[in-house]
Amino acid sequence: MLGIEPIDWAVIIIYLIGITFIGLWAVKKVSSAASFFIGDRKFGKVMMAFFMFGSGTHSDQAVTVASKTYQVGVSGIWYQWLWLFVTPFFWLIAPFFRRMRAVTTGDYFEIRYGRSVSGLYAVMGILPLLVAIGVMLKGSGLMVEAVSGGAISSNLAIIVMTVMFVIYGVAGGLIAAIATNFVQGLLTIVLSFLILPFALAKVGGMSGLRQSISDPDMLSLVSPGEITLFYIIVIAFNALVAWVTMPETMANCAAGKTEMEGRVGVTVGIFGKRICTIAWMLTGLCAVVMYTQLGDPDLAYGTMARDLLPDIAPGLIGLFIACMLASVMSTCDSLMVVASALFTENIYKKFFVVGKTDKHYTLIGRIVSALVVFLGIFVAFNLESVVKGLEFYWMVSALMGIAFWIGLYWRRATVAGVWAATLTSLGAFIFTSKIPLGEYILWDFNAHFADKLPAFMLWQDKLYLPWQMIIYLSAGFVVLVVVSLFTRRVPEENLDRFYACLRTPIGPDEPETEPFTLPAGVEPAERKTLIGHPDFEIPRPTMVGIVGFLAAWAGVALLIGAVYWIIG
Repeated sequence: MLGIEPIDWAVIIIYLIGITFIGLWAVKKVSSAASFFIGDRKFGKVMMAFFMFGSGTHSDQAVTVASKTYQVGVSGIWYQWLWLFVTPFFWLIAPFFRRMRAVTTGDYFEIRYGRSVSGLYAVMGILPLLVAIGVMLKGSGLMVEAVSGGAISSNLAIIVMTVMFVIYGVAGGLIAAIATNFVQGLLTIVLSFLILPFALAKVGGMSGLRQSISDPDMLSLVSPGEITLFYIIVIAFNALVAWVTMPETMANCAAGKTEMEGRVGVTVGIFGKRICTIAWMLTGLCAVVMYTQLGDPDLAYGTMARDLLPDIAPGLIGLFIACMLASVMSTCDSLMVVASALFTENIYKKFFVVGKTDKHYTLIGRIVSALVVFLGIFVAFNLESVVKGLEFYWMVSALMGIAFWIGLYWRRATVAGVWAATLTSLGAFIFTSKIPLGEYILWDFNAHFADKLPAFMLWQDKLYLPWQMIIYLSAGFVVLVVVSLFTRRVPEENLDRFYACLRTPIGPDEPETEPFTLPAGVEPAERKTLIGHPDFEIPRPTMVGIVGFLAAWAGVALLIGAVYWIIG
């Protein structure tokens, strides 16, 4: 039966029926466009933590980390741990998203800069979401292909996964995504650790693993090859810039009852992902010993499951595939809804069809949700590799992060500055990239300029990824500041409304309002900033913020220490 035993098919079918039932149950909770896109902000800390974990953790990441670890060793963990050093900042920034009282991050750009910038962000935000969905489907399809020994093609697996999560995601929106993520998050944890004990037993435990790998660089968190300390620092900074404008961040931080739900949910959920990443890395190390000549490193994780699990117990392959489906479906449904919200709320509603009923916009949101996924499938079928797709996602996501961060703390940032900075950084990114169109190459920076660059900017005769990030980030930051100093300011009344909301905490049982609008009777909190200059809005940290920030750094240190202890 396509390389999979009947008992395994039974496990898979039970999962698919169960998760679809839970998702469709959420349909009755959808009463408005706001509930479809942001879930009516009714969720507590546990559900928010599982939502963050489920939407941020998926099987293509296990594929990527195991694949990169198979190629370069332990340092391959940084392909997901790139966020590790910015996790403490999530604790600080999450409350701002809830205080925006917004549905999408596009609302932030509309109030801060105006409708034109909001439209620009919506376009720029949807693009990385399509790539993200494509990367996840591609990685998961490859895993199914490997587990079935090639009997199920990755393309067929992609289509089946898509049909399932589109059914309940289009119907139930973000409520369905959060409800299903609770179950799918638990299964993702199982996926992360299911293979590892059997793989370690196969290679003789950690001691046998260390003895079998002769190259010491393969057992180093910071290798002298591609993933150096410089690489890690630059990637982490790019991740911090990008995270705030990843469209799913608004839902992850602002779907809870208060800002504390968002803080706890984001931080706890993301630390759960960091722990799972250790398991993916160790599984990739075991693959180094088990398979000396693996043709496609992206197949390492799935191949190990196929070779190890059937001999342990019947049904484990089915459990593995069900867990893998859970991990990718839990994220794709969230991204699908977020992309739909961006288009509906910040493009369709503002530029094309204004003043329609709430029911109309909910219908459009559902239609666009399905369309987004089909475009994601197109991306998946055309990706060179999962790793390359992930790198593209990192970089495109950061382009408008520059305008977000500067606009958050500097009142002088202008509309012209944002347009100039975004187009400049986008141009720098395109100029330093390779642009294919089918079998043709429209532009290849390395073919024209790599031999003219100093050696420290190159890796394997190509522009080193961190230097590409430095080029487009530096260009964007410099241009935004310079152009803003010489162009017209945003009206003061708009800025006063914007910053008043950001410094006013969410009250208990606060009613839903328009984006960046305080409820009737709520007075703006007092302005308390670190810098006295009227153009700077850097708030003084609170005790809760400081304690949580330091505790998160302690968690970062514990994780790094744990990896050094495990591999040493």
